[in-house]
Amino acid sequence: MEEDKVLTAEEEPTQAPPSPRYYIQRGFIAEWTVTIILLLFGTTTLLQAFVIPTGSMEDTLLIGDHLLVDKLAFAPPGTVSQHILPYTEIKRGDIIVFRYPVDITQTFVKRCIGVPGDRIHLVNKQLWLNGRPVDEPYVYHKTEYIDAYRDNFPEDPNVSVPDQAHDMLARHREGGDVVVPAGYYFAMGDNRDSSLDSRYWGFVPRGNIIGKPVIIYWSYDAPTDALTGTPFNVEHLLDVVIHFPTKTRWKRTFRLIHGYPLK
Repeated sequence: MEEDKVLTAEEEPTQAPPSPRYYIQRGFIAEWTVTIILLLFGTTTLLQAFVIPTGSMEDTLLIGDHLLVDKLAFAPPGTVSQHILPYTEIKRGDIIVFRYPVDITQTFVKRCIGVPGDRIHLVNKQLWLNGRPVDEPYVYHKTEYIDAYRDNFPEDPNVSVPDQAHDMLARHREGGDVVVPAGYYFAMGDNRDSSLDSRYWGFVPRGNIIGKPVIIYWSYDAPTDALTGTPFNVEHLLDVVIHFPTKTRWKRTFRLIHGYPLK
């Protein structure tokens, strides 16, 4: 199993503010069986450790959550392996880890909101998917005001966005919706008012998706700057040594992570 990899701290959009229900995809016993197998036999092929440095997925995932990511879940199945390994298709509502399309050296975690063919728009923060309003119990709105682009997407952007977002708005906007093209996905953060996501940089290519987080194996109350930058932050290491019992979020330890079905 690889050492912890930091999910890159995401710079928020220029004008964005500063910073439960779950479904069980496989049965409870099956989920824990897969998790234990991964913990016992995980390698860089099966499993990778990540740490959350920003609040874009609050309150589902917190800053300082250390995750194990199943890299097999969304891997292309082989002729034989598809019958014995738990491959799944990427579904709306899955939490996914992926390489940031604008800079693949960075790694993000978001929730998959749209799959190929889906039509997406927002009206005053409310998500509409394929012509219907969507219940999103995992979403947190931490600002009350309405931003013209962020909350009424896909209006014309009121902030600087990269070429990928301009291409999305120019080529894949139909009748007030963004339409997800084949081979791509639309991802958003659960902390919806403070998330740098597909609204601002476009679609996630299928090939960029690494896997899905399955468990929080440790959660430590630390600020973003302690979890980014140099791999060995001496100040952070000293803080862990001194405050490990009091700053560890014990209730989050070994918590399984599930998606939520969107229809």
